[in-house]
Amino acid sequence: MSAVKAHSPGFLAAVDRARRQIRQIPANELAAALQAQPGAALIDVREQSEFATGHIAGAEHLGKGVIERDIEQRHPDPHQPLYLYCGGGFRSALAALALQQMGYTQVISVDGGWAALRELLPTVT
Repeated sequence: MSAVKAHSPGFLAAVDRARRQIRQIPANELAAALQAQPGAALIDVREQSEFATGHIAGAEHLGKGVIERDIEQRHPDPHQPLYLYCGGGFRSALAALALQQMGYTQVISVDGGWAALRELLPTVT
């Protein structure tokens, strides 16, 4: 297991602001949420290199750096439930806010991200 990355104060403040404006779900509630919404998508917003080393089974990769550019092609319905996760729930919160600002109404960030999910759900490595 890698060491916990220290995040800069400005980044943490931006994440805190985003979290106050978005919907979040704890990692341990994701499986039930996905089962209750068969049309939902699970999107990994980490870097391609992170996704390649392991991800949740069934997740698609759409990195935070390109999600705003590519989301409408992959998920044109702005009302489709979209569950986003990253390494720990920080980048996914920022990505969720960006998608909300684009008009997506059912965007949920998974709090705890890959760090928590890999212990709870089947993974692909």
